[in-house]
Amino acid sequence: MELGNDTQISEFLLLGLSEKPELQPLLFGLFLSMYLITVCGNLLIILATISDSHLHTPMYFFLSNLSFVDICFTSTIIPKMLVNIQTQSKVITYAGCITQMFFFLVFVALDDFLLTVMAYDRYVAICHPLHYTVIMNPWLCRMLVLASWTMSVLHSLLHSLMALRLSFCTHMEIPHFFCEFNQMVHLACSDTFLNDTVTFFASVLLGGGPFSGILYSYSKIVSSIRAISSAHGKYKAFSTCASHLSVVSLFYCTVLGVYFSAGAAHSSHSSAAASVMYTVVTPMLNPFIYSLRNKDIKRALKIVFGGKM
Repeated sequence: MELGNDTQISEFLLLGLSEKPELQPLLFGLFLSMYLITVCGNLLIILATISDSHLHTPMYFFLSNLSFVDICFTSTIIPKMLVNIQTQSKVITYAGCITQMFFFLVFVALDDFLLTVMAYDRYVAICHPLHYTVIMNPWLCRMLVLASWTMSVLHSLLHSLMALRLSFCTHMEIPHFFCEFNQMVHLACSDTFLNDTVTFFASVLLGGGPFSGILYSYSKIVSSIRAISSAHGKYKAFSTCASHLSVVSLFYCTVLGVYFSAGAAHSSHSSAAASVMYTVVTPMLNPFIYSLRNKDIKRALKIVFGGKM
């Protein structure tokens, strides 16, 4: 397989969410605000877990990793979008597009894997509480995160190398606000059958696999909670995984919404607007979901800001 594009494409045009000039200041202000909230919110979660020794547990170790990934996820997309709006330019270089696509695929896969690892952590905590500290030891936690990074990078590298083999013609407009993989592949003049095949199997394995793991974990969790006799015990067990379940639902519902909107008879701009939900809105809401009803996080944040416990 020979890598490289035969036409020596130097740049693409990102059409964004809207081409109307009067909407650009509104989009700039909206996405700048959402980006700053995302970065600050997730950074506070990381600082809280570091500053409070009570949060040096597997659950918060995975949460801090998820927060770091969410910061990187949005930073891969939003800054370039804001620069293009501010400079009134739609251009992204070919190398920049491939790079953005690579990191986007890395971090969206990492989100998926980390949510699965967190579901397993909740499964062990609720279904095997007496063996929790033995099973979820620091070595296993680090290995789970390392395995998530390794699989995400390899998955992204495969798609990026597959994209490099494509040839492009004159139509270089991407109807999106970032270099979305499928949109880029569909612009190619060369045969994309191999790319589509690899994408299908990767989606089944790396999308369906983690999702099945989450469903299995929660089926066991529900069975264990139903076996608890007291209502207080049931509530306490459910509350330990309520935040994670909310984030999982938000992530998968928004991702599925994007693919359903893309598969239906909608415009590409509709698909781009739907993508905002899982690329921007979900990472922004995650810190609020995990902190609003979490006394441990609130206590740790008081430590960060120098308040009394």
